[in-house]
Amino acid sequence: MFIAVVTAALAVLGPPQTTRLVSYDEAVRCAGLTQAASELEGGESRYGRTLYDAALYWSLAAMQAATAAGRDPTVAENDQTRARLDSVKRLSAGEAEARTVLQRCRQKTPRLG
Repeated sequence: MFIAVVTAALAVLGPPQTTRLVSYDEAVRCAGLTQAASELEGGESRYGRTLYDAALYWSLAAMQAATAAGRDPTVAENDQTRARLDSVKRLSAGEAEARTVLQRCRQKTPRLG
């Protein structure tokens, strides 16, 4: 379901608005962490909505990086799903490194409105 929303948003948003380039691996890692954090937090709070925006941004960035690298879109979606599932486990366990990387990803996320 989340991937369907991302795909629809990608079609609406069109080309990226920034020239900042990130690697496919970094984009997938940030997508997984922000999706997991958003899922765990929920969307009722301001923080939850911020996480949702970050998850959307990083999912789009990962798909664009995959396209640029010539990766199969299905493989790219599966990579994000695996990253999200792993991140849910790590964040739920209170892993400090996962929280630190999540913060870095959030800092790199542009304001979406």
